[in-house]
Amino acid sequence: MNSNTPLRDELEIHIRKLIKPLKEEAELLTILKVKLTKKEFKILNNWAKSEDLEPLLQKLSIDEERYVSLREKLIKKLNQEKLKQELMI
Repeated sequence: MNSNTPLRDELEIHIRKLIKPLKEEAELLTILKVKLTKKEFKILNNWAKSEDLEPLLQKLSIDEERYVSLREKLIKKLNQEKLKQELMI
């Protein structure tokens, strides 16, 4: 794990089959901001920074149940071929 690529490290955890390496952190941020909803992006960012869940839930005004469904949707989205192609070099 590289300390200055938390987002890339996080994506590598959640994407099942990575054929090529992921792009640079700044490029990934740009792509994900466009492709993900604000809440999905904040959840992914929260994982990347290893922050506590409670403050995030309050900030997004969602409960645990909604978080779980957003998390599942996010992981499915990250594993879509089209998005994976964009994220890889």
